Amino acid sequence: MSLFNALTSEDAKPGPTPTEPGGTKAATSTSTSTATAATPLVIRNVSSRPVVVTVTVSDTKDVLHRGPLNPGEGRQYDEAPLDVVAADAGAVRVVVYGQVKQGGQTGQRGTWFVPKK
Repeated sequence: MSLFNALTSEDAKPGPTPTEPGGTKAATSTSTSTATAATPLVIRNVSSRPVVVTVTVSDTKDVLHRGPLNPGEGRQYDEAPLDVVAADAGAVRVVVYGQVKQGGQTGQRGTWFVPKK
């Protein structure tokens, strides 16, 4: 019983920030990210279902993320230029250098470009 409670406790601490392929760190969190004007990209799933997102480096085509973002999950990227694609544009909130970007309607594919500053 003790082991069961230890494994299912809700007091678990979050793990380290994952490192994406290519050594780029992407912050993943379920809390609200604070996007600043210096942060190239913050993307968050604002829907109640997973949404497939792809983030690639524009110059090299290196894939930083390809897969679902779960409800409430967000990622922050500190490099640019980036290409961003979401299978459902209405399911994500995209913030580029502190500005919320429009991407499309619910159920439609959305694309964004994050330029290098």
